[in-house]
Amino acid sequence: MPDGLLQPAPDGAVATPTAAVELRGVSKRFRNGTTAVSDVDLSIAHGDFVSLLGPSGCGKSTLLRMMAGLSQPSSGRIAASGGAEGISFVFQEPTLMPWRSALRNVMLPLRLSHMAKSEAEARAAEALAQVGLAGFENSYPRALSGGMKMRVSIARALVTKPRLLLMDEPFAALDEITRFKLNNDLLTLWEAERFTAIFVTHSVFESVYLSRRVVVMAARPGRIAADLAVDEPYPRGEEFRTSATYAAHCREISHALSGAMGGEAHA
Repeated sequence: MPDGLLQPAPDGAVATPTAAVELRGVSKRFRNGTTAVSDVDLSIAHGDFVSLLGPSGCGKSTLLRMMAGLSQPSSGRIAASGGAEGISFVFQEPTLMPWRSALRNVMLPLRLSHMAKSEAEARAAEALAQVGLAGFENSYPRALSGGMKMRVSIARALVTKPRLLLMDEPFAALDEITRFKLNNDLLTLWEAERFTAIFVTHSVFESVYLSRRVVVMAARPGRIAADLAVDEPYPRGEEFRTSATYAAHCREISHALSGAMGGEAHA
């Protein structure tokens, strides 16, 4: 049997990592023989914001899904502090139920956990307000823009007050202006709530703007090629985005990404 999320220790006790998430020797092989991820070691601290950056097919989404417990590693071990409870996942598409209003979409995880309707409604309304959608509680997905739908999806992920928020390229399909605005809003929420965030992206610029660390992945098979700090203060805004410091971090990470795509690994 492969190891997986919170694999029990031999004496039956559940291993509890000191970090928010720990991966040790994690690999994923699919039935067709493809190795999507190979021997990944990674430790992510509580309250950190980490981006997984790399080309298509490098195993970023596969790694994220294994952290969420949506897929099991073929070998190795993943441990999340506190277990599978307290993990929320935001997919590339908003995945909203078209027959439910924004409020009822956000309420769904609370109602599934048997929270009273009145409390769930209040919590969902608060979450929508946090993402800038106060007044849109009764709107249906068909009446919302792409950016607004993604805000509803983020509100639904945050309404459970997660310790760990996993995001799989949530802004990739949005226009640049909307993407910049949602980047800013996401950082505001992270600074306020201090959940641990792991964010998958193809964008060097987005990864530098959002993150304290950028983990660069190489493909075939997916593995970590570089783990680089973006040791700049928050809050971040347009002054940071247009600074020489930001540009220098982007150059460093672009260089690491180019090396990774060429099969070169960086310490």
